[in-house]
Amino acid sequence: MNETLHGRYAAFISAHIFVVCNPRLGHNGWVISIETARQQFSPAGVYCNSASLGLPSAATAHAMRGAIDAWQAGTVNAPDYDRHVDRSRQLFAALAQTAPENVAIGSQVSVFSDIVASALQPGDEVLLAEEDFTSVLFPFLAQQERGISIRIVPLDALIDSIDDRTGLVAVSSVQSADGRVLDTTALADAADRHGTRTYLDTTQSTGWLPIDTDRFSFTSCHAYKWLCSPRGAAFFTVQPGLLDTLPVRNAGWYSGADVWTSIYGAPLRLATDARRFDLSPAWLCWVGTAVALELFADVGPDIIGAHNVGLANELRDRVGMAPSNSAIVSLKLPDVTPERITAPLDLADVQCAVRAGGVRLAFHLYNGAEDVAAVAGALAPFVHG
Repeated sequence: MNETLHGRYAAFISAHIFVVCNPRLGHNGWVISIETARQQFSPAGVYCNSASLGLPSAATAHAMRGAIDAWQAGTVNAPDYDRHVDRSRQLFAALAQTAPENVAIGSQVSVFSDIVASALQPGDEVLLAEEDFTSVLFPFLAQQERGISIRIVPLDALIDSIDDRTGLVAVSSVQSADGRVLDTTALADAADRHGTRTYLDTTQSTGWLPIDTDRFSFTSCHAYKWLCSPRGAAFFTVQPGLLDTLPVRNAGWYSGADVWTSIYGAPLRLATDARRFDLSPAWLCWVGTAVALELFADVGPDIIGAHNVGLANELRDRVGMAPSNSAIVSLKLPDVTPERITAPLDLADVQCAVRAGGVRLAFHLYNGAEDVAAVAGALAPFVHG
């Protein structure tokens, strides 16, 4: 990015909510409030669809427009984007409670799932949840022709189904379909007791549900939902000591030991840490992702989580549902189709989704009590009628 654009960008960030180069992470180190962060967002109507697609902050959109301007002007070089990738890696590592050297970057969760699945040996057993998202399921199911044994159980029975036969358990931390939150501590404890490796997809939780990813063998996360980043930025973590248990399925120039000096010729010289699994970055995505993650670093996932779950539980109370520990509300009414429920929500300009036979509403840091009131008002005929 040229100096003029970079200066405008830094001034914009400072004037609005935070200084980009000085995030402070830790339980008592957050530097801005939910109320301040909300000023960075301007959804049209009531946006309750973060489980499908997170919204960019004004700072994220501004940074990406500046990056496009610099690209158009020809004032940016390919290595200039590395700082955005590096910054994103550092910030995600802090949010995921791991070290940057344990984090790889890529573009899709399914690619990382495939790396883990490809490490399995014939006869290995994989335990899966039958309701899970297919980016977790399909890469493992595709291994059955190699002699990999698959056992699929309901999510509620998953942890109790781990036994000495289980070589790997692969599951999402929060279910996309209905927002159910997995007890990840119990999962890690059960896996430890049986010597089972774990693969956790945190796409529906990172940003609002703190998880110690170092307790899991491998984790993946796409940032375009709850981390409010451009689609095309994903992360993969590998527990220290397990790097050599995985095949490097997608070795390319960006997985080299020194990216800009190992771009030509043999021999194979991969990075010695998780960067060996890096995929060549879609550059503009990472400009936006670095800025998006700065905001999450400055607010903090525990604070965002309390806000999100609080709003979700407020809605649950108003429509007669029991409280939960999820930021996602899945609404199913007897003898009422999802289409009938979404009709008044559409009229009230509420953005939501239909998943697994229910109306899915997701509350995030840009939502407030007025959004809950709008949703509850639209649903009133079904709840009280």
